[in-house]
This record gives sequence, C-alpha cells and structure tokens, in this order.
Amino acid sequence: MGLEPENTLRSFVAAQQAGLDVIELDLHLSKDGALVVMHDTDVDRTTDGSGPIAEKTLAELRALDAGRGERVPVFEEVLDAVRSPLQAEIKDMQAARALAEVMLRRDLVARVEVSSFHDEAIAEISRLVPGVRTALIASRYGTDIVDRAVEAGAATVCLNIRRITLEVVEAARKADLRIIGWVVNTQDHLRLVRALQLDGATTDYPEIKRTARFTA
Repeated sequence: MGLEPENTLRSFVAAQQAGLDVIELDLHLSKDGALVVMHDTDVDRTTDGSGPIAEKTLAELRALDAGRGERVPVFEEVLDAVRSPLQAEIKDMQAARALAEVMLRRDLVARVEVSSFHDEAIAEISRLVPGVRTALIASRYGTDIVDRAVEAGAATVCLNIRRITLEVVEAARKADLRIIGWVVNTQDHLRLVRALQLDGATTDYPEIKRTARFTA
C-alpha cells in the first residue's frame, strides 16, 4: 500500500513481482455476503464512496474507485490474480465462516494463513478448517498476548513493532510461537526486527526486503 492503492489487485500483483514472501489482505462481508477485500469497516478512506461495507451490496462496491481506477476486489479474485501465499485478516465471526467455506472448497490450507485481532474469530476458523495456520494480531499488549494465542490455537503472533519488548519475545519463544512485527517501514524498525530475531515483518514498501535479509 506504500506504492499502489491499498487492498487492490494492482497492489497485490506489484507485491508478488517485488518478490515479497507473503501478501497480507483484509476481509469484510458485503451486505449480500461477498468476501470483500478492504481494511476499514467503511469505504470512505480508500475509495471515492462513503458508508459501511456491510450496508453495501457487491455491485455497489464494484461501482467505486479504489484508487487509480482499481475496483474493490473479492477474495476469490485475489486467489486467481497472484500465486503468492496469503495472510488473510478477518474482522469478525461472519467473515471467518465465509472464508472457511472458500478455504475448504478450494483446498487453501497450505496457501492461506488466517489472522485476526479477535481471539474468537481465530478459534472459529480453526474449528471450521482443520489444519489451518492462524495468527493472533495485537497492537496494545503485554505478555498476556502469548496466553491468548495459545488459548486460541494460534501458531503466530503479529505484534505492533512500536510496542514490542524483549520480555514478550522471550515469552512467545517459550510457547513456540512465531513472531511477526508490523508495520516495519523504516531501517530502525528493521534493525529491531533483526536484533530480536523475529520470524518476519509486515511492510508497506517492498524495498525493505531488498535492504536486508532475515537471518537467524
């Protein structure tokens, strides 16, 4: 999203061409139940429209400009547009159930990791999709995030890099959790990722990967 319109097919193709390991996207349900790819609960910030996604049909969402003439995509279109592994963030239980249907129908367990800020959404997708890989996201957190991740069955924690501490990292390691830092858009944050030996980082800028490799 640092270079192309956020959560669009154009940005995902650019991420794949830049050689990023995984593409992260966000999912909401439209009024008529489509798995819409957008970060916010409303369309105001990233399109030329206004109002909540949940109050618009897919056809209404399709009529919006998501930047540079791009249209609001649905999850299935992303699956077809790129080959890269995906991390799909779900915002609520309804989106978890809709995503589970697509994952089972298209056999996506190996390709798609599911993330969420909501413990119950992680637990629900784990119940519906056997073997799914999940990640619990946190912005404000302490070592309690480790217990929450274990309880929800998540294998990974995605942590706000601005609040990460060695104590949290050590607690996560003891619980055999992978750790991803977000959002890593500066060299200072990249150095912190490397110093703490995190498993990866989420970034808005592909050149971050070219500046340094993550090595043990």
